[in-house]
Amino acid sequence: MQRTSIRDDLRSYWEVTKPKIWYLLVFTALISTFISERVNNVSVSIIMYLLVFGSVTAGSAAANTLTSYIDRDIDAIMERTKHRPIPSGRIKPNNALYYGLSLTCIALILAWLINVYAFALMIFGLFDNIIVYSKWLKRRSASNIILGGFSGGAPALIGYVAASIQNIELGLILAGLVFLWTPTHIWSLAMRVKDDYARAKVPMLPVVMKEDIAIRIISIATLIMVVFSILPVFWGYFNIIYLVTSIVLGVIISVMSIVLVIKPTPNRSWQLFKFSSPYLTIIFIFMAIDAAIHM
Repeated sequence: MQRTSIRDDLRSYWEVTKPKIWYLLVFTALISTFISERVNNVSVSIIMYLLVFGSVTAGSAAANTLTSYIDRDIDAIMERTKHRPIPSGRIKPNNALYYGLSLTCIALILAWLINVYAFALMIFGLFDNIIVYSKWLKRRSASNIILGGFSGGAPALIGYVAASIQNIELGLILAGLVFLWTPTHIWSLAMRVKDDYARAKVPMLPVVMKEDIAIRIISIATLIMVVFSILPVFWGYFNIIYLVTSIVLGVIISVMSIVLVIKPTPNRSWQLFKFSSPYLTIIFIFMAIDAAIHM
């Protein structure tokens, strides 16, 4: 019985970090390190890759844990989140707070070992996600996910500067792509569960605006992201492999967003949400492939 209890506790502490979120952020960070290494013709040690992995994992897990602590009252109201570790009682709020703060310390120490740029970006990312998004804006403004979305791009930029600060505009492009991806990802989910957000009085875009207007904004955000994803080719950073990939994926996700405008249903918004993560994953993979072949 004791063994089962320990296993359940470990599972709960793992779950409160929202691993489905930080898996992708860690991935973008590591790919960005590789891209920076290839583009800038520098050598990055395995130790540095491990530091990027450890710092971004700890930082993302810390942010998710601390936002779960802040949002525990909202999570208890919403059907989608009421079974999470804190509202369900599997983790006491104070324990989650101390756990999140401990992860924060680990993230900052590891980021400092990378370099001062990574350390500064880690502080910025944590502050933007925990304070700006969760504490200040989530319950007050529909712009919450926009101003809070800068933290989503921080891991990619941390990964980039871990290798080099040369051609830093490319690092900003990588971070910017994640930033522009965030509204499509979050708002398409919010469209499906808008009743949940309304019940918790969280002013997400689909809650505070008419459905047709919210869907058009989601579609516009998606098209902006797609256009931005293609621009690095014309700036000379990537070539035909990435260009074809970005166009094909861009057409697919653009069509999905336009279909949602024409025939809005919860299932179509859910499909857009589910495709958005593979979209970003594949985009970064083919950036890395292109960089590996042509640089």
